[in-house]
Amino acid sequence: MNDEEPRWLTSMEQRAWRAHLAAHKLLEHRLDRDLQTFGLSVNDYEILVNLSESSEHRMRMSDLADATIQSRSRLSHQISRMEAAGLVARETCVDDRRGTFAVLTEHGWATIQQVAPHHVASVRQHFIDLLTDDQLRELEAAYTPVVNHLKSLR
Repeated sequence: MNDEEPRWLTSMEQRAWRAHLAAHKLLEHRLDRDLQTFGLSVNDYEILVNLSESSEHRMRMSDLADATIQSRSRLSHQISRMEAAGLVARETCVDDRRGTFAVLTEHGWATIQQVAPHHVASVRQHFIDLLTDDQLRELEAAYTPVVNHLKSLR
């Protein structure tokens, strides 16, 4: 930190920041509750989506950690829980014995196919359909530089 006086948020900036925090927390909580019906968390679902969209339904654990913005350690624990539920499996990388793949199982594939329509409906109901197309474009434009900045710091 430096010794300069902090640049305190203006009242408009404070309202925007607090609205962002509240919306993020409330939306994630709602989506998580909706996924609990299927025995999944938001983190489980995000992993299943990434694996379902990847080639051969598999990803290196390090790439999956980056894609889901998790530490390698946290992802490893998450994958262990999902392995116990039969959703994913780990496989050793033939090219690099130190590398490990997370692989979507048949049960994991069936689960994502069953849950995805319900999750998309929940995202629509609690987020997308509450905003206009212009607001969605503005939101994307506003968040893209923030995401890019924060990714560059990782």
